[in-house]
Amino acid sequence: MLLAALTLGWGCNWPMMKLALAEVPVWTLRAVSLAAGAAGMFLIAAASGLRLLPPRGQWPRLALSAAFNITLWNLLVAYGLIALPAGRAVILAYTMPLWAVLLARVVLREPLSARRALGLSLGMLGMLLLIGDEIAAVRAAPVGALLVVGAALAWAIGTVLMKRFPTRLPITAFTGWQLALGGAPIALGALALDWGDWRPVSWQAGAAVAYNVLVAFILCHWMWFKIVSRASAGVAALGSMTIPLAGVASSMLVLGERPGWQEYTALLLVIAALATVLVPVKR
Repeated sequence: MLLAALTLGWGCNWPMMKLALAEVPVWTLRAVSLAAGAAGMFLIAAASGLRLLPPRGQWPRLALSAAFNITLWNLLVAYGLIALPAGRAVILAYTMPLWAVLLARVVLREPLSARRALGLSLGMLGMLLLIGDEIAAVRAAPVGALLVVGAALAWAIGTVLMKRFPTRLPITAFTGWQLALGGAPIALGALALDWGDWRPVSWQAGAAVAYNVLVAFILCHWMWFKIVSRASAGVAALGSMTIPLAGVASSMLVLGERPGWQEYTALLLVIAALATVLVPVKR
């Protein structure tokens, strides 16, 4: 149920981000979303009577995972989304599970079964298909695509770090600190880089920012960290591969995007990769 809600929440956020970025500077959008998301998570934790502060010696590991999960992910995705259609960007971003499976095998010694290896191979084919098409389209380094893939790699590193160095905190408070620590350098960057570029926005962009804050940064981040805390890093990450389906569909509805055969083929490869992991083995 958490994965289903996460699929809709984060999948529909991709066209919303595209709408917001058309009028709001990158650093400002991310700073506002992260600050509001952190405040919301801390309020929920406090109202629930949960502990808010981690053990004294666990601040470094909390900050390290936040740097990858939040800071790098949010900046790289935002800049990549400016250069790419939302549907293509979401497919590339959710190659994160592929990197997480590889890193979990090396760092956490999680087993790499034949089925998971097959899913990994199918997902990689989908990623290479889209990146190869970007190279053919611009006849140069596909900057937007590489930024989004870099974001996926950063998210995978953060996910594995969370499993390798767990923090003894309730999920709600942990999520709040991830957003706060990861968002602090982005807030400083917004003050330094976007000062003087702030303008009133349309109601469409305002609604997109509100969705970004309430759904993507408060509700969905809590659900994601809850899922990672309950499942292995590889399985949790591969489960999230359904999100591109919602991302492509919502981009078609909201933005009027029309994916080509490359996007549809990559989506089929992702679905096949997901099936190799989530369909139970007959015993």
